[in-house]
Amino acid sequence: MLYDLARPLLFSLDPETAHELALAALNLTGRVLPRGKPAEAEPVEVMGLEFPNRIGLAAGLDKNGEAIDGLARFGFGFLEIGTITPRPQPGNPRPRMFRLPQVRGIINRMGFNNHGVDALAANVRAMKYRGILGINIGKNFDTPIERAADDYLLCLDKVYPLASYVTVNISSPNTQNLRQLQGDAELDALLGALKARQERLADAHGRYVPLVLKIAPDLDAAQVGAIADALRRHRIDGVIATNTTVSRDKVQGIPYAEQQGGLSGAPVFEASTAVVAQLAKALGGELPIIAAGGVMDGRGAQAKLAAGASLVQLYSGLIYRGPGLVRECVRATAEFISPRTASRPEAARAV
Repeated sequence: MLYDLARPLLFSLDPETAHELALAALNLTGRVLPRGKPAEAEPVEVMGLEFPNRIGLAAGLDKNGEAIDGLARFGFGFLEIGTITPRPQPGNPRPRMFRLPQVRGIINRMGFNNHGVDALAANVRAMKYRGILGINIGKNFDTPIERAADDYLLCLDKVYPLASYVTVNISSPNTQNLRQLQGDAELDALLGALKARQERLADAHGRYVPLVLKIAPDLDAAQVGAIADALRRHRIDGVIATNTTVSRDKVQGIPYAEQQGGLSGAPVFEASTAVVAQLAKALGGELPIIAAGGVMDGRGAQAKLAAGASLVQLYSGLIYRGPGLVRECVRATAEFISPRTASRPEAARAV
């Protein structure tokens, strides 16, 4: 209700300015109000972690972990912050975020703007939130692609003690050549290095923190199959499908559609869900899928589970629908996996 009143004002502002104001308000809310609680649902175990519900926040909304406590009040079962890089970087020049309200889409070319991994770590240490926290890591824009693993390993070292799981982002379209890391040889080398470091960190810290890979929607079936093989081969703990798309097939002729960057929101839903289904078939249940991309209502969250996901993340839907979307999706996914629907083939695949 409050968001319905605030949305016209927020949408009258530049998208990035509105985003910054919203984060500042959430930061303040988290500081002055009691700790938030997740919306009630049947807990689910994924990657050895117990999630109080299946709906999480996708990375990108709170890059630096500045508003964790405020976001926790929305009822999420888990939060993911980042993408973070080893060193602070400003990202691409403004304007770099564009709304496409006719189709409930957003284009961004932020370029991993963030305050650096040390600032994020300080924010996480100061938070009241005690739920499941994913931390999404990337590389600095000026690190050569052949040295990308160094950046990921440095970030992994620093966030490992603070994270419930760590996401490796190789799929943003806004850092030059980053998606090259989805290639067979590059992916093998990166995952091998990360898995070896994960094992050493688990021994050093006395706890195992799962590793998750985030991939793009702009992949064909053969590429998805090759990535699935690499995930199994390196014993990666999970996969997020998907990041934003560079395709403009769904937004032709719409204002701002020609802007460079990644397209999110409703226009990416179909392609993203198709990748979830392809991954589910290729992986055969060997590791869980976290679905992200275009969920704008409870039915969209259910469709992600039907395609084979175990968990669902939101971002652009929050911009258009507000925090009420979280509890709507929690209810919808809980209904989808309830005993009343468990006999349905699509429900069986989602559990």
